[in-house]
Formats: sequence, C-alpha cells, structure tokens
Amino acid sequence: MEKTLQKRIARSEVPVEHTWKLEDLFATDDEWNNELKAIQNDLPTVTQYRGKLSEGGKTLLNCLKAEEKLHLRLIRVATYASLRSSEDGTSPLNQGNSARMASMLANISAALSFLDTEILALPIGTIEQYIQQEPELNVFKNYLEDLLEKKPHTLSAELEETLASLGEVHDAPYMIYQRGKSSDMQFSDIEDKDGNLLPMSFALYEDRYELSADTDLRRKAYSSFNHSLNQYKNTFAATYATEVTKQVALSRIRKYNSVTEMLLHPQHVTLEMYHNQLDVLQTELAPIMRRFAQLKKRELGLDKMLFCDLKAPLDPEFNPQTTYEEASKLIIEALQIMGPEYSDMIQTALSERWVDLADNIGKSTGAFCSSPYGVHPFILITWTDTMRGAFVLAHELGHAGHFYLAGKNQRVVNTRPSTYFIEAPSTMNELLLADHILSTTDDKRMKRWVISQLLGTYYHNFVTHLLEGELQRRVYKLAEDGKPITATTLCEQKRELLQNFWGDAVEIDEGASLTWMRQPHYYMGLYPYTYSAGLTVSTAVAGMIKNEGQPAVERWLDVLKSGGTLKPLELIKKAGVDMSKPDAIRSAVSYVGKLVEELENSYN
Repeated sequence: MEKTLQKRIARSEVPVEHTWKLEDLFATDDEWNNELKAIQNDLPTVTQYRGKLSEGGKTLLNCLKAEEKLHLRLIRVATYASLRSSEDGTSPLNQGNSARMASMLANISAALSFLDTEILALPIGTIEQYIQQEPELNVFKNYLEDLLEKKPHTLSAELEETLASLGEVHDAPYMIYQRGKSSDMQFSDIEDKDGNLLPMSFALYEDRYELSADTDLRRKAYSSFNHSLNQYKNTFAATYATEVTKQVALSRIRKYNSVTEMLLHPQHVTLEMYHNQLDVLQTELAPIMRRFAQLKKRELGLDKMLFCDLKAPLDPEFNPQTTYEEASKLIIEALQIMGPEYSDMIQTALSERWVDLADNIGKSTGAFCSSPYGVHPFILITWTDTMRGAFVLAHELGHAGHFYLAGKNQRVVNTRPSTYFIEAPSTMNELLLADHILSTTDDKRMKRWVISQLLGTYYHNFVTHLLEGELQRRVYKLAEDGKPITATTLCEQKRELLQNFWGDAVEIDEGASLTWMRQPHYYMGLYPYTYSAGLTVSTAVAGMIKNEGQPAVERWLDVLKSGGTLKPLELIKKAGVDMSKPDAIRSAVSYVGKLVEELENSYN
C-alpha cells in the first residue's frame, strides 16, 4: 500500500477567513513599526514628571494620565508583536519583532520605574491628601493602594530602575521555552493502521492524538511525543531552573518571607486560600478521579490504564463532528441566557475574525484569548472539526466576554482582576454550553459524551493544572532549601505527585514524568492553581443560575463588569460565593462525584 503524508501548511497558505484580523490593531507592519518609534519618541510625555511627584495631587494626576495614554499605545504594539509570534513562531520577521518589542518594553519599564518609587517615597497619608485635592485620582485609587502595600518590599530608586532595565533578561526563560517548543523541537511522523504517515507536532499531539479513540495510534503518538521531549529535558530543566532561581532571588531581595508569599501578593490571595485549593482537591478529588479512570479502562477494554489513555474518549465510536460554523451557532444559542449585550459580543467575535483557527507550521500550541484594551479580544485555537473544539472555543469566549465587558465599564488601570478569578468566566461558558446541550437532547450517547466533556474540563483544571500547582509548590520549597532543580529532580517530583494522585488506577510511566515540559504556566508566577479556583467559583455560580435564573445572571454580569475594582474575595462574594473557606471547593468535588456516578450508572 502506498503511504501518504498529510503535510502541515505554512502560515502563508492559510485561508484568510481562518485567521484573526490583526489589521484591527495595525493595518500593516509598517504602521506598527512607525508606532513603535513614535512611542519611544513620546516617552518624555511621562518622564517629564520625574522628580516632581511630591509637588501635589495635580502633578500626580497629570503624570498618571500621561502614563495611561502611553500604556494604551504600548498594549497595542505589544499585542500585535505577540500575536504575530503566536501565529508563526518560525518566522524570522516575527522573531525579530518580538525581540525588538521585548527590548523596548525593558527600556520603557526602566524609564518609568520612577513612578512607583517616587509614589512610595511620599510620606504616609500624602496619597490620601492628593485624592482629596484631585477627586479624579479616585480612578487610580486601587492602583495606588496596591502600590502602597508593596512599600515594605520596594528597593531604592536606583535598584528598582536597574531591575526594571533587566526586564528582557527576566523574561528570557519563558522566551527560550516558547522558542524551543515552537521552532526547534522536531517530532517523528507516526503511522496509522492503514499505513499512512501522519505528521506530529506539539499542537497536533495535544489537540488531536491525545484525544484519539484509536488506542494504538494514541500510544504511538505518545511515544513519538515523549521521545522528542526526552531529548530536550536537560535544556528545558535548566531554563525552568533559571526562572525558579530568579523568583527565589527576587523574593529574598524584596524581603518576603517566601517566594510563595511574593507571588501571591499581586493576586491578593491568602496562604490559606492557596493551600486549601491544593490540599482539598488532591485529597478529596483523587478517589473520584480514580473511579473515572477505572471506568474508562473497563469500558475501553484496555490491557492497562496508561497516563496517555486518560483523555481517550469513553465512547470511541461516538465522537460528534462539527464545523466551526455549526459550533458557533451552538455557542450563540447556549449563551443567550447571558443577555443581549453579551450575546451580541459573542456573535461579533465569531463572525468578524476575532478567532484564529488554522493549524500551520510554527503556530503556538493550545488556546488563549488576548484582550487589548480599546480594540477587541483575539482568540487563538487550532480547529479540528470535533465538538470538543466547541467547548474550547466557548472557554476562550468566556475570557473575551469578561474583558470586553470590563473594558467597556472600566478604565484600563481597573480592567484586570486577580488571576485567582481569571478562569471563572471561561469555565462558566463551558458549563453553560454543556447544560444547553444536555437540555436539548434525549440521545443517551450525546448526554454521556457531554458529561465526559464536563469531566474533561474538571480534569484539566482540578487535576492537570492543579498538579502543576503542586509541582510549583514543591519546586519552590526545594529551591528555597538550596536543592538544585534538574531534569532528574523535576521528573522524580512529577512522577511522585502523579502516583500519589492516581494510586493504582493509572500506570505512571517515564513519559508521564516529563509532563512538566508541556505547559508554559510555570513561567507565569503562581498561575496553574488558579485554574481550579476559577472553576470552583464557576461551578457554584452555574448552580445558582440554574436555580435562580435572571438574578444570578445579573449578579454575574455585574461581577464581569467590575473588572479589577475589587479584591478577589469581595468580587466573588458579589456573585454569592465565599472562597475564604473550603466549602465551595468541597461542593465542586461533590458535583464531580455526581457526574462520575451518572456516567457509571449509564453503563449499568
């Protein structure tokens, strides 16, 4: 039989309707280049206030307004460079522009570092006086209060400027990791049962092969994937170790009690809230997820349950296909419950190229939503014509809806809430989509499939990302104790925590221990555990929407519009949930238990 190879296409070959409309940021690369230079030339509009912030409220207000204006322009140029790099990381032009952008951001950060240091140098009570003198400063009140909280951890003006000027160096570990993934890592093709050679990439493994119903193909893909990961493990470990060393050093320089305390500070999250999330889920969810794994093993007739089988479809013969257009229609219907303003935004996003859905060489893996203030959100996914993609798309549209509403109702300085809350609006949309499908079908297999998708979401947030969070907790502890962070250490730790969670239900092989290499989240502070916090909140609020209807929807929309004006505890309480205690986490675990039980019963 003649073998055929399905080739991945170059970015230049992607149909324009499958790409995002970056012209909404800049019409051409030349326009972007010109703005990059113009911003540097306009830096004195802010730096003219250097050394003058003690002159009074009016001066501070003028300085903050000038900085805000410059910041809005910076958001646009930085987003453009970042999205170009995400759509094709192999392009020398995109790589060069990313480097230029990073360099400029470091220079501007250093030039503007006087702002924070001068505000912090003001005598106690001065800011309050300034706000009385100039009521317009109230817009910046949250920013100023957050800044004053950092006072005990702020260095001298000279040192702050020096640290700021090293921004490009501080960002290097993440840049090297991403570059290695998108540009250097090569994977061997795999052969399907008909003898066809299939291409392999990071995106294709995570978006297609890992979810394949074909056990032989899924395991072959896993083997090819891990073979390449293994070749890069020492380089990636050194890169991550550099990130960890940087954070530990910064926490000591800034006189925090621990790196965890420093990284939780901007999230406005207590150590108790952080540890609750990690501890309760690992202890109480593990037995439920083991039952889920055992159900899969039994129903799929697997000889053994490998780590790479965890995302296999429970009903392999039933994998609903859908086009992007059909999925868009379904999502629009499911989110009607959110009201006209939200629904109109979703309609626009799906019809006016806010989404990049192609698969091409050099494209960033996974899915994300970037929301530049004053423009509109941009969503990156790799569309594979499966219904699962509808859930991924709904998730990213949740982020889009959140920042669209926050941006319409708040100034840029007040749009972003704590990362502790960030994943709540996205997972909310997944839950609403699932509920819509379940309420409009009598098909037993479709219902079973939707419950499996929901469990996929809980697996993603309550297991995958949570165990990333646990690895971070362990790694930072080891680093603070002076232990070296090597590939061996990372693999050992990852393997141990996976074994602790899955027990005898899943075979944790060598490839599973390389899972720490797969996610960029380790370079984003204490981000991984927040996925589980967000889903805990959305689980609670989705239940309220189901029970109360409109009043719960209105509270939720109010929370989204609040942006970053409230600390996470207060923000979430506005929706009707208290995250200061572990009760909401336990309720979410209980809900997952009911889903697993429903699946088990459907097979009896």
